[in-house]
Amino acid sequence: MNGPEIHVAFAPELRLFVPHERRSGATAVGTDGASTLGHVVESLGVPLPEVGALVVNGRETPVSYIPTAGDSVEVRPVARPQQVPGAPLRFLLDVHLGTLARRLRLLGVDAAYESTDLGDPALAALSAAEKRVLLSRDRGLLRRRELWAGAYIYSTRPDDQLRDVLARFAPGLAPWTRCTACNGLLEKATKEQVADQLEGGTQRSYDVFAQCGECGRAYWKGAHHDRLEAIVERALTEFGA
Repeated sequence: MNGPEIHVAFAPELRLFVPHERRSGATAVGTDGASTLGHVVESLGVPLPEVGALVVNGRETPVSYIPTAGDSVEVRPVARPQQVPGAPLRFLLDVHLGTLARRLRLLGVDAAYESTDLGDPALAALSAAEKRVLLSRDRGLLRRRELWAGAYIYSTRPDDQLRDVLARFAPGLAPWTRCTACNGLLEKATKEQVADQLEGGTQRSYDVFAQCGECGRAYWKGAHHDRLEAIVERALTEFGA
């Protein structure tokens, strides 16, 4: 670009998005004199959902600002816990985050997820239509303009992913109230109501059941309960109910 030259510095939390030569202090950036500061920052690699504030010459500035020659820009990360205005806090996860979706549902967090790849345009449109925060490790997806809100998932490990989302958004936790398969709400159920889903040993060994009001799946404290209980207890201990 042959327009005004500015200097941009990225917060340490955002440096993984930018080239190595831009990770240490402010570096010079040529602009075209017409693009917004938000566009300039994204062109350098940082998705706007990961930007908490843009500070130009010491003053916080909107993403629509047009940079001028000599501007000194500081790109800050999102403040935590992040406030998401305008709708109940709900999430939409892309196809690669199935384990995270199930763990959020285990904690009672509204987390929509499809096991088939809907494609970036459809995911972004669904985020906007249902006012859901889109969680993804796809930086390109998080740059789509139709997106309502989004967040980059920094880790590939489900334990770290869950901790990151809970720390960033501080959603209310209500464990054991959502179906981990479809995100529907669970209701108390009798053994007779779910008998067609139970094998003989389960019929004899368990008396307390729940059932999803959406898909009808039955739940009880089976062989995997201790592992799930450990996930719930860690979350409640660290992030509260």
